[in-house]
Amino acid sequence: MAATDVNSEFVEMSHGRTRYFEAGSGPAVILVHGAGFLSGGHSWLPVIPKLADRLHVYAIDCLGFGTGDGLDQGYSFAYLVDHIREFQDVMGLDSSHVIGHSMGGWLGVLLAYESPNRVERFVNVAGGGAATRNLTSMVDWQPPTEEAIRTAIARLAGTNIDVDEIAEQLVAKSKDELATGRFRRLMDHMTNPETRQRYNTLRRFPHITSPTLVVWGSNDQTNALELGQTTNDLIPGSKMTVFEGAGHGVPQERPDEFCETVLDFLA
Repeated sequence: MAATDVNSEFVEMSHGRTRYFEAGSGPAVILVHGAGFLSGGHSWLPVIPKLADRLHVYAIDCLGFGTGDGLDQGYSFAYLVDHIREFQDVMGLDSSHVIGHSMGGWLGVLLAYESPNRVERFVNVAGGGAATRNLTSMVDWQPPTEEAIRTAIARLAGTNIDVDEIAEQLVAKSKDELATGRFRRLMDHMTNPETRQRYNTLRRFPHITSPTLVVWGSNDQTNALELGQTTNDLIPGSKMTVFEGAGHGVPQERPDEFCETVLDFLA
């Protein structure tokens, strides 16, 4: 597979099918996206080709996100974290680097805390989990409009992946009552105050042993920079890079700089 090519694939897992995007060769890295109906492995398309110059990249749809199969039962952070471990298993990976953005950073912390042998190096990009407050966009969640879906996904164009097809799939999902009901249950779980307290990352940070890079935007309006500084202070030996003027979506806002920073760290 050429490093500049990105392939969209599905793999069978215990819950059903999971979609992932794959590119490159070399040390394995799993990219874990943030929360939101429009999020998925496709969220990483702006950075996958450059990361794939030196890495074997897997950008997965987290359980309940993207276009794969969902659950008819309740969701939990335990399921979301184990979904990453199971993906490693089915891909034949004893361990890998992990890059997690927002919710993905939260899941990455939980994975590194529970299974340090599975995470070689960890990049926490504006990771959630340190604050117990809910995000208003996740409370009483409602499906986005078709226009919002198409506009957001169009911004990801630039690889050989057909982003219009991704938009079509998400539009169809937004009109599927079973799919939106499942996603609403997932958001309800993630915004439950007891859930956010139980899976809070603050007490877990000091036990992270994987070498960690903390990446944050100075103008992050979702997870304030202070949370990033706390994350860096509490994870032993971690390093921190702040992108001045960037918001919450550093990989999408500053893809070239982001890749250079991450590749230097993972090397």
